[in-house]
Amino acid sequence: MADHAIPHHPSTAGRPGASAAAEREADAWHRLRNAHGFIFDMDGVLYRGDQPLAGVSDVFDALAVRGRRFMLATNNSMSTPAQYVAKLARMGIDVPEDVILTSGIATRDYLLQTLPPSSGIFVIGMPGLREQLFTDTAFYPVQYGEERAQAVVVGLDLTFDYAKLKAANEAIRQGAIFVATNVDATLPTEAGLVPGAGSIVASVSTASGRQPVVIGKPETPLVDQAMRHMNFTPDETVMIGDRLDTDILAGQRAGMLSVLLLTGVSTREDVASSPTPPDLVLTDLPALVDALAAAAPMATDGSLS
Repeated sequence: MADHAIPHHPSTAGRPGASAAAEREADAWHRLRNAHGFIFDMDGVLYRGDQPLAGVSDVFDALAVRGRRFMLATNNSMSTPAQYVAKLARMGIDVPEDVILTSGIATRDYLLQTLPPSSGIFVIGMPGLREQLFTDTAFYPVQYGEERAQAVVVGLDLTFDYAKLKAANEAIRQGAIFVATNVDATLPTEAGLVPGAGSIVASVSTASGRQPVVIGKPETPLVDQAMRHMNFTPDETVMIGDRLDTDILAGQRAGMLSVLLLTGVSTREDVASSPTPPDLVLTDLPALVDALAAAAPMATDGSLS
């Protein structure tokens, strides 16, 4: 398969435990090719910025031909699924809205399972998060000083200030549950890394003395919900992402096969030093297409055996 595929375990011949490592690798390839559901991160996996990455259409076609299902799961709570459909369409990637799961939608679903109907929620986040929380639900927004909120939801908020921090602190200390869409410390932009939702969550946590329920990766609620949408178990599902500390860790915590693509944040050097390396490492989406199509297991040099 040329040099697209990079198995997690390099050649282990002659090493102690080589047989066990080879068995783990063979099992990982078997699970990949026999998986029924695939969960993809988006930025760094399907596209970078506003540019699609090579192989996006091919991988979706390969899954469709094999009758496999997929979900696109993102920690981003600022955009709605409909906005993601439009964004992907501008890049020539056509997917239905119901395969996109944002941390905002996953947070809404968590609250629907946790709170009574018609609960008031204090939100720190952008308009897209509010739309996802309040559309088609009986929840309603609570502003500081109006009434006691039953939940405080924190996402990335580009207008976050001390007044919002104070309001969230008071609501949590009065008994509101504290929910974070994600705890990403930084957000990659064309201008470089900027503070992410995690920086705001940390300030609210410090002020209130409480730790939040975290919905997004590397915690499991987001990917657990994606599996439920597809009606598959972890043994039947593959997590595909570009970050070891979020995508891969979430997949492992949820019990899924984890596949790292080297098209985004994490590198081969990161894999070598990671305490929780992925089950498989692939260079890009064309490598994934090749792996799905291959009838024979991969050798440790990346070629077909």
